[in-house]
This record gives sequence, C-alpha cells and structure tokens, in this order.
Amino acid sequence: MKHLLYFLFISTFASGQSYDLVIRNGRVVDGTGNPWYYADVAIQNGKVAKIGPIPATDAKTVIDAKNQIVAPGFIDVHTHVEGSLQDRPEAENFLYDGVTTLVTGNCGSSATNLRLFYDSLRTSGFSPNLASMIGHNTVRLKVMKMAFREPTAKEQAEMEALVEQAMKDGAVGISTGLIYTPGTYARTPEIVNLAKVTARYGGVYASHMRNEGQDVKKAIAEAIQIGREARIPVEISHFKVASKPIWGSSVETVEMVEAARREGLDVTVDQYPYTASSTSLSSIVPSWALADGDSATLARFRDPATRAKIRQEMLEGLKKNDRKNYEYAVVAYYPADTTFNGLSIHKINQTLNRKNSTETEADLVLELMQKAAMRRIQMVYHTMSEADVATIMRYPNTMVASDAGVARFQSGMPHPRGYGTNARVLGRYVREQKVIPVEEAIRRMSSLPAQRFKLDDRGLLKPGFAADLVIFDEKTVSDKATYDQPHAYSSGFSYVLVNGVPVIENGKHTGKRPGQVLMGKGYVGKGE
Repeated sequence: MKHLLYFLFISTFASGQSYDLVIRNGRVVDGTGNPWYYADVAIQNGKVAKIGPIPATDAKTVIDAKNQIVAPGFIDVHTHVEGSLQDRPEAENFLYDGVTTLVTGNCGSSATNLRLFYDSLRTSGFSPNLASMIGHNTVRLKVMKMAFREPTAKEQAEMEALVEQAMKDGAVGISTGLIYTPGTYARTPEIVNLAKVTARYGGVYASHMRNEGQDVKKAIAEAIQIGREARIPVEISHFKVASKPIWGSSVETVEMVEAARREGLDVTVDQYPYTASSTSLSSIVPSWALADGDSATLARFRDPATRAKIRQEMLEGLKKNDRKNYEYAVVAYYPADTTFNGLSIHKINQTLNRKNSTETEADLVLELMQKAAMRRIQMVYHTMSEADVATIMRYPNTMVASDAGVARFQSGMPHPRGYGTNARVLGRYVREQKVIPVEEAIRRMSSLPAQRFKLDDRGLLKPGFAADLVIFDEKTVSDKATYDQPHAYSSGFSYVLVNGVPVIENGKHTGKRPGQVLMGKGYVGKGE
C-alpha cells in the first residue's frame, strides 16, 4: 500500500501543474542585499514554494520575467492610509510603485480602535497587506483632548491601558508626532512610559521627532533616550535636515544613530527620496496657539494682541531658517478654495494683491486657516538639500518610505512621493546617480522593513515566505510624478503579486484584493 501511495504521489508530481504559478527567466534579487542570480520561482498556496530550475510543465500559470528583476514586494514603513484605504482599497498609487505591504498609524495618528479598523478592511477587502501602529496623538486626544499640560496619574494610566489594548489588538508599535498637537505638549517621561507598555508586547517606537530643522540633534537625542529608557527598538521617521543654515549636517545626524547602535540600542531610520516634505499648514503656527481645540485657537487668532504674538513667532521661525518669505510653502489642498492648490503662500499673497511683506504673508496663513474653519490644509514644504538626501540614503540602516496615503487620482496637488517613492529610488538614485546598488535598494525596501516591524514571513524571496513579489525592468523603472504634475503612476513594474495573487499584471491593476492584516507580536485573538 505504501508503494502504491508513493507511486501515485510521484505520478501526480510528474504530471505537471504542481505549482499555482512559476516565474521563469528572471534575475532574482532575494532581499538580503546579495547579488542577483538567475532562477525560477514557484508559488503555491500564496507562499514561495521553490527557487531554482523548475520545468514549465510543473505550473498552472507561467510568467515570463524576460530577464527582469524578480524581488520581494516592497514594504512601505511610513504611510497614512486610515480612511483612504477603505475608500480606495485597490491602493493603486502604492501597487504601481511596487508596494505590497503598508505600515500605517504613523506620526502619532492612527485608528483609535484597531480591532474595528481591521474588521472593516477585511469586510471590504483590499489589495496590499497592512500593519498598523497605535498613535500617541490619537491616544492623548481621547484621554486629554487638546490640553496643554502633563497628564495626571489617572490620565497616564488611561493612556497606557489604551496602548496595551491596541498592542493586544495587533499593533506593531507606537508612533509619535511630536511636532503636531497634542503630541507637542507631551514631555519625554509620558512617552517613555507608553513605550514601555509597547515594549512588553514586542512593539517598536516610531517617531516623527519634535524638530527636523535647527534643533534636529536634540530631537534625535530624545528619540534615542526613549529607546534607551523603555528598552524598545526605535524607528526615526522621514529622517531629514529641514533647515538651510544646517544643510550638510546629515553626516552628524547619521553618526548619532550609528553611535546609538554601537551602544547596543536598536535604532533605524526611514526617508523619502525628495527635497520637500508635506504636512499641514498648521505646523508653521506656534503649537501653544493651537491648544484646547479649534474654538480656542480661533479666539486667539481674533484677539489683536495674541495674533501679533503668533505672527511674531512665525516671523522669527522664518528668520531662524534663513527664509525671506513663504515661497517654500506650497498649498497641496485647500478645502475652502481649490484654485490655491499648487500655489505658494507667497504667490497667493501676490495673487490677492496684498502688501508684499512677510508680516502680510504670516497673516495670510492665519486667514486661510480661519476661512477653512480649521479643516486640514495640506502643504508641500521645500526645505531640504539633495546632498543630505543622498547622505542619508547611503546609510545602511535607512529604509525607503513614502509618508503618503492612498491617493485620489487627479485630486489636489499632493506631494509626488505618494506616487513615485520606490521607483524614484530605483531610477534616479540607483540607475542614474549610483548612490546605492539595486540589491541594496531592494534590501532597504523589503527585508530591512520586515525585520524592523517583525513581519516574520515577509521581505525575503525565500521558500516558505509569503509570495509578495515584484517584477520590474531596472533599465526603465522610473517615477513620473512631479511637484507640478503629481498625479502620475510609476512605470516599469510589470507584475506585482500579493500573497501569490497578481494585483499588477502586464503593468495594469487587476482589481483583485488579496491583502491581509498583519498582526504584531502582542496580538491576542478573539476568545484567547
């Protein structure tokens, strides 16, 4: 009987169609950073089954990679897709850029109830995989609203309980947005205690630091301190030097991270490959002016003496950063008047025939916020140097991240990073400028992010791992989105597979939604 079963097994295997899909004639870049090599890749039941010579007869479906690169799907460690992924579950801007997994809940902002968030996504289905952090700002808002003070012992305990529940619900870490309200009101000990809770459940501390300009070194030191005291891995988000007077200091900021690693602290960073950032208009208003909610903020804007104080601090910020005006601040989306989209504050001031002065421009900022009824005004800020971008990219512990949400095609003037981050690295910085080799770039986009966020079966092209794969032509891959024309998908990715299912096929989205929610180490399932 044993011999008969063995014969039947061998006959079935030899008869072909042993695998769901086989990718042939590709150059495998496995995500480790090792050199590429020729091999076939077999996929079965959403997993990589075999890498090596595989007969074409052993597959239900064959993809001819035609000498293109076959690599692990990219993991974008810094996204903001709450809301937008539910509305646009195909996530085309990410998939056309080779991204198969999104890590959201960054900059201190996340879904409040992760279990409900995950359930809603599973109900509708979505194309890429997703993991989430719990946001400190979200937690603080729930417990303390916009209070500009330290938490009471009771409030601290309530915040810690919310973080603990989020970690049990599957969060992969906690994030802070210490440049945003109410995060900016928090002192270091508050965050350390929340990070300690996160650490107990195997999570990561990811931070948009308090400052990315003149005081960037102090901000890095605080992030490292939190990691040291909480004994938690640290991820510094969108690492940059965003102030002209200190351009070039990325050599020193990178060394701070490396010194922490020599000390034995697990610190890594991520970046987007652009010289402009993107966030809200309110970020250039003093944080104290935004305390206690919108009504209190608007009252401060209306009071002549307080408004003058706000304006003066804004002008001091311009001077400190060696800026003559607000030409660097460009509107991405203004809900009250979309004709302002794509124009700088300086240009809008001119268009309105107002006095050409920084005082008038600072007043215009406050007026725009008032007219928008304090709704979010998305901006693009041109604050960085190309040399610093390259220096940070050369650092081996730098990951690639978009800092973007799911784009609404042709809506507003968003930052081009939402469409072209990974293709830009592969085209501009690998192929054209040769800042890093292609194998190293892929490592930064795959296995390093998987390691950072403990996604154990992702990030490598390896038997037994999830079949999240990209196939692309390294000679043609490129970003098409620009600051002037941001709504343009990347080119060069012929196939993108998520859990073994093609979501990009011959360069076109298939509409399929095979994405999975990826749980953190502290996850406690229903009934457990």
